[in-house]
Amino acid sequence: MAETMIQAEGLVKIYKTKETEVLALQGLDLTVEEGELTALIGNSGSGKSTFLNMIGGLDRPSAGSLVVGGKNLFTMTEKELVVYKRDTVGFVWQNNARNLLPYLSALENIMLPMHLSSAKKKKDKALELLEMVGLSAKKHSRLNTLSGGEQQRIAIAIALANSPKLLLADEPTGSVDPKTANYIFDVFTELNKQGQTILIVTHDVALSKKVKRVIAIRDGKISSERILKESYAERLKEASIDWRSEDTQEEYVIMDKAGRVQIPRELLNTLNLKDNKLKLEMQDDRIIISKPGA
Repeated sequence: MAETMIQAEGLVKIYKTKETEVLALQGLDLTVEEGELTALIGNSGSGKSTFLNMIGGLDRPSAGSLVVGGKNLFTMTEKELVVYKRDTVGFVWQNNARNLLPYLSALENIMLPMHLSSAKKKKDKALELLEMVGLSAKKHSRLNTLSGGEQQRIAIAIALANSPKLLLADEPTGSVDPKTANYIFDVFTELNKQGQTILIVTHDVALSKKVKRVIAIRDGKISSERILKESYAERLKEASIDWRSEDTQEEYVIMDKAGRVQIPRELLNTLNLKDNKLKLEMQDDRIIISKPGA
């Protein structure tokens, strides 16, 4: 039975300034099991990157509970947080400048974060990771000679340098072309097959349609989950599938512990409501939502 990698309950994040207070997360609940490849999607400002930063130890929650890899992020000291960020999580950013040092070679960049005992072990591990991301031939290349997609693959290798329990990726395909995005996704898929737990924030429709579990965040809460249909689960690399147009996933609305669900705005608009009141009734095994008087 898989261990729980991420357990978030009632997670709240409030950003305060002198003039205003922004509620970025509003009681978010989420469980991710060890070995899962999960994507987070949502509009700008929905809270997905805030959540990723908290899991990565880059931001502190305001309230609720957050346990990652058995570690409680609410009770960690600053010293424990440094060890957590080094050993438990690896981060891949959209902006390569946050991942890479331009004056070092690809091999040197990957070796830099390692805390293994000997130079030989570091080099052997770095070469193994370069092979994993398909860039062994570029090991001595300076970063300014590599394409954006190649740099992002080096960034993935760097994030894996200390064998983290959890790999976090914030818009990893946001600045590359569709062909390179597909290759990067294939790297994540292969890593996941080897047991790596991965959480990706993405706005890429085609990418999210290939993921077995997609979490949609709206207004700081989990609003729905999409699960890859069984008929597509073993066909991720088939060129014949149009991932942008085919209906590859089943979507489920998520009910929180208080029995609340978020109804997508486009569905509510079809009801042409005059106020915020809705009518609920049971018909056989279905709950029917309609406007008053319907």
